[in-house]
Amino acid sequence: MNEERYILFDQYLQGEMTVEEKDSFEKQLSEDHELSSEFETFKEVQLRLTTKFEFEEEREAFSANLTAISEKHFNTHINKPKVLLMRPWYYAAAASIIVLFGLFFFDYNNPTFADYDNPEPATFVERGDVNETLNKAQTAFNDGKYAAAIPVFEEILKENNTPEIKYFYGVSLLEESKYTKAEAVFKELISGTSVYKEKAKWNLALSKLKQKKYKECEAILQTISQDYENYDDVEKLLDELN
Repeated sequence: MNEERYILFDQYLQGEMTVEEKDSFEKQLSEDHELSSEFETFKEVQLRLTTKFEFEEEREAFSANLTAISEKHFNTHINKPKVLLMRPWYYAAAASIIVLFGLFFFDYNNPTFADYDNPEPATFVERGDVNETLNKAQTAFNDGKYAAAIPVFEEILKENNTPEIKYFYGVSLLEESKYTKAEAVFKELISGTSVYKEKAKWNLALSKLKQKKYKECEAILQTISQDYENYDDVEKLLDELN
């Protein structure tokens, strides 16, 4: 666990940053997808904390236990000057995440991207095709080397801007957690009429799932046609989200 990140998240949510710090943090969120994903999870866990205990007595008891845990955890790190400068509330805030993540994932078994991460193989190159660039893109994609496939797809798309190439390009971007670009590709396909329309909706939903944006994922899943070839997966994911 990265306690310092959680302290930063809490400062932002509590409105305790300066204007400059807030702008800098929001810029980081827009550029760092891993940070953004962790921040969304942090917010969800904090929401669970506020609703986990129905009675005030339970919240007070939990708070007391949390303080004891935080003191025990952070006393082992008192040699770090940066930690010494932090207020006790932030010790508890950081330690709470250690506790809450266990609590959250024990009680709420949310589906994960990995559960549904099964890209279909690319087959746009037939045996004997002499197009080296297409062969290179297909091989890299099917070998799971998505980072290598992305620039090759981008080269192909300059001259061969077909829905098929766009789709596999979008999937490669999603696999590499390049959410903004991936979602732009999927939305373009969704606005069209190609055979990749419903597949693009499914992958757009998976993008939200990978970012732990469960409500957005669910909303997209509900737009997928029952004629979609893998609609069983859609229903399964919807059930798990509910």
